[in-house]
Amino acid sequence: MAQSLPMLFMLVALVAMWFFMSRSQKKQQQERKNLLENMKAGDEVVTIGGLHGVLSEVNTEKSTVIIDCEGIFLEFDRSAIRTVKPGTVASVETQIEPADVEDATSIQDETKE
Repeated sequence: MAQSLPMLFMLVALVAMWFFMSRSQKKQQQERKNLLENMKAGDEVVTIGGLHGVLSEVNTEKSTVIIDCEGIFLEFDRSAIRTVKPGTVASVETQIEPADVEDATSIQDETKE
């Protein structure tokens, strides 16, 4: 009985370590799941490949996201997102008005004279 006591302590210690490690891993998995589910357009993201961009669209049916990377739109799986920073950037739409352009023929007539 005296010889089995140290073995019992080691077994209890191993079981306790396994329990806390699995609990920590489950907690990390749940946090990642919540992070990926709560993404929305306008959030700044970094992919697992290191690409930085802004979420343009989230497609829940296909489980993909479209990232705007300085005007280039790329489609990624949701699982390819490493970090998400909530976006504070408001989308600003600018209206481009056409400049007053003279008729090309009137310009050519002026240069002939």
